Amino acid sequence: MSSKNSTSVSKQLSDTALELIATRFRALAEPMRLRLLNLLMQGEQTVGQLVEASGSSQANVSKHLALLRDAGMVGVRKEGLSSVCFIADPIVNELCDMMCRRLREEMEGKAKSLASGLG
Repeated sequence: MSSKNSTSVSKQLSDTALELIATRFRALAEPMRLRLLNLLMQGEQTVGQLVEASGSSQANVSKHLALLRDAGMVGVRKEGLSSVCFIADPIVNELCDMMCRRLREEMEGKAKSLASGLG
C-alpha cells in the first residue's frame, strides 16, 4: 500500500473511528494484557488457567480481561462455574504476528550488523 493510499484512508476515518482505534491500541499497551492475549492465541482458556499461566492474581487477570473485552479483543462465555476466554477478534492474531515478524527482522538485522563489525 502506498503512503498516498494510506493517507486517503486515514482522512476518511471519523473522529469516532479514530477514538475506537486508539482504545484498541491502548489496550495493547500493557505487558500483562499482551501476555494474556499471547496465552489465548494458543486456544481458549478458563480464567483460572490464565491466572495460573500468567503467575498473576485472579483480580489482576480479571481486570485486564475486562479491559480487553471492552476493547472487543477478548470474549468470555460461561461453562458451568467457569468463565472461558477466547480471542474475539481475529485481527489480534494478525497484529501480533506482524509485530513479532517485524521485531524478529530487526533483531536479525542487528545481529548481522554486530557480527560484521566483529569480523
